[in-house]
Amino acid sequence: MSGRTRIVDRGGMEAGAQAITGQLGRTVQRLRKAYNLSLSELAEQSGVAKSIISQIERNETNPTLATVWRLSQALDMSIERFLAATDDEPFVEHLTRADTPMLLSEDGKCRLTITGWIKTVEWLQWFDFVAEPAGELVSDGHQRGSIECLSVISGELQVECGDVIEVARAGETLRYRCDRRHVIRNTGGEIAHATMVCLLKAAVLD
Repeated sequence: MSGRTRIVDRGGMEAGAQAITGQLGRTVQRLRKAYNLSLSELAEQSGVAKSIISQIERNETNPTLATVWRLSQALDMSIERFLAATDDEPFVEHLTRADTPMLLSEDGKCRLTITGWIKTVEWLQWFDFVAEPAGELVSDGHQRGSIECLSVISGELQVECGDVIEVARAGETLRYRCDRRHVIRNTGGEIAHATMVCLLKAAVLD
């Protein structure tokens, strides 16, 4: 036989595939939790069966490229970034606009961009928040004891948490329990911009 031959290390290939699948599962789970989606909701949005998503998150299956593409689209992340998220990433990480997931409020007037590190979303999340005049972001409660901090950069924002309503302007911060229904509104006449940090699983307050 002429020409060069190459020995395929199938054991190494399988180990590599399992490593990629394991990281993919963690990425899917972290993004799903960042969006506050249940398995059923992600299945509905992506068209991927709930059982398959569960198996991916538990590293029990090697998903097809079509499945990975559907999940990346549903989780608002480019497929390249989706597949490249590994534990060996360099310390300096550059995310493009297309790689940064974004949420819209039901009224379409509030934009919540997930700027925090994907690996911390289970306990620490931070966002860039922009609201048009009269925009309203309604959120269900997070885990008991969770705290949210809203620091207004420009404009004016109102927070309703339980029976308490407070207003913050540029340079001011509102800190409140977000383990119950809470609403952020732009009550001013101009676009409001703020940074939002959410501490999940915080110590239960008295």
